[in-house]
Amino acid sequence: MYTRKNQRDLTRTEKRRLVAAILKLKRSGRYDDFVVMHREYYVMDTERRPRPAHMTSSFFPWHRQYLLEFEKALQRVDAGVSVPYWDWTQDNRPTSSLWAEDFLGGNGRPGDRRVTTGAFAYAAGNWSVGRGVTDEHYLTRNFGRPGSNPVSLPTGNDVARAMKDPVYDTEPWNSISTRGFRNRIEGWGIRGVRGVGLHNQVHQWVGGPMAGAASPEDPVFWLHHAFIDLLWDRWRKAHPKSAYLPGRKPASPGPDRDYVFGLDEAMPPWSVTPRKLLDHSRIYRYA
Repeated sequence: MYTRKNQRDLTRTEKRRLVAAILKLKRSGRYDDFVVMHREYYVMDTERRPRPAHMTSSFFPWHRQYLLEFEKALQRVDAGVSVPYWDWTQDNRPTSSLWAEDFLGGNGRPGDRRVTTGAFAYAAGNWSVGRGVTDEHYLTRNFGRPGSNPVSLPTGNDVARAMKDPVYDTEPWNSISTRGFRNRIEGWGIRGVRGVGLHNQVHQWVGGPMAGAASPEDPVFWLHHAFIDLLWDRWRKAHPKSAYLPGRKPASPGPDRDYVFGLDEAMPPWSVTPRKLLDHSRIYRYA
């Protein structure tokens, strides 16, 4: 069993080893495979095909397995590396430690939003964003999206309100589920009810590739989703009698019946069920 730490608690050596492992995955082409996978399974609920990863009840378990697969790949490079988490309710400034020169690099520069600091800056020669994601090959960020439509990071109070919901998910099990912990965290806006929040809000705040289906192009993706995974962990401990829903494929006819994954239905591409991902205590823990 290994530990996922808060990124602010990483030592300089731990940061260096993590960055080195990510860069080695990038050079091998394996990192790009993870980006392609996320793009493939980023299925909108307006599409008529299975959607295991987003706008769906299996949002949490799918991304837990996705993180585990990425972590396995990192640990083949360096067995002592794990994915830290970014608590954006606390580290909510562009000057926070994760954006430092020795870690993920900072915000994009004015104009083209190009990241120019850190190991993932294009000029460093290590990081090229894939074709079809952007017209250029450099990583971009646009913290807070300043201008006419700015975005802020979620607060501790925002998280606390989501954590209070004792129901995991509700029909129609998609982006317009008005109740349930899953969509309160995933954060799809519902017109007349609430705006975009939490998980999606963070993606928008970072900007660049993080704002779209190719979000793993920015390595901060993994730290963000480690925190999302930790929130699911905390919610389950706070509501031990609350089950994953739907327990089985929805019985009632409807447009979502064939596209939603129940507790014991294997999620592609790994053929692992949500049930098998409820307990991670024999694999990793959070510090």
